[in-house]
Amino acid sequence: MFRGTIVALVTPFDENGKIDYDAYSKLLDFHKAKKTSGILIGGTTGEAPTLTDEELHNLFRIAVTKLKNKVPLLAGTGTNSTRKSLKKTMMAKENGMDAALVVTPYYNKPPQDSLYEHYSYLAKKSKFPVVIYNVPGRTGVSIAPETVGRLSKFKNIIGIKEATGSMNQAIEIKNLVPDSFLMLSGDDLTLLPFLSIGGIGVISVTANLIPKKIQKVIDLFNSGKLKEAATQHNKLYPLHKAMFLTTNPIPVKTCLYLMKMIKNEFRLPLTKMDKKTLDHLRDILINKDIL
Repeated sequence: MFRGTIVALVTPFDENGKIDYDAYSKLLDFHKAKKTSGILIGGTTGEAPTLTDEELHNLFRIAVTKLKNKVPLLAGTGTNSTRKSLKKTMMAKENGMDAALVVTPYYNKPPQDSLYEHYSYLAKKSKFPVVIYNVPGRTGVSIAPETVGRLSKFKNIIGIKEATGSMNQAIEIKNLVPDSFLMLSGDDLTLLPFLSIGGIGVISVTANLIPKKIQKVIDLFNSGKLKEAATQHNKLYPLHKAMFLTTNPIPVKTCLYLMKMIKNEFRLPLTKMDKKTLDHLRDILINKDIL
């Protein structure tokens, strides 16, 4: 179900700090029209730590109402509390989402045996498809390939979003999991090499802007047109890099604002981009024919 270009969707806000549900609905329509392969709702790029349970419930409900059985829907449900993660995972299940993306618990930095217990608890209790999310730059802890291998024995732990950017890590995981286990990149910058070691897609920040162009890299690779895939990937590299001019999702939301798709609003502790960086970002979008 989850392969190709899966967008890590932003959460648009209005001037009063509330979710802009009209803009959100239009973003969903945009990705349906662009034939984006899947949509992640309530992930890091969606400013998940600032969303209430009620807001997350509303985002899931709207997405399912509009897109169920049309676009695969992945729910960001991970927290640094196993019980809270289960509660959000059950919310996703009850609302009709297709699977849960569960980040490694941040701040409390559990050791490997604890990570195994965390994910196995969620798998057993939820009876819902779970994708592991490894992003140690955000969480302060990395799940070891051996732990992923152990967890892959659970039928409903179906894959991993590997966002370290390390091909060594990805290869070690690939060698320890069954062929059916979904290897999804969480790093746009290294998408092409990730595909070369057995990856089947990407959960992408840049896909908020250009999902079709990212899918083209994957399609070219899958068709054996490796030189063309490399050319396309390298053309997109400056834009991928620009998505991290400052903390994600500030750059990508600013891009969507410049594209007149959302308002330029964030929730604290994130704030608007400074003018110098915004002007630089605008120049990149113009150079890439996005504006």
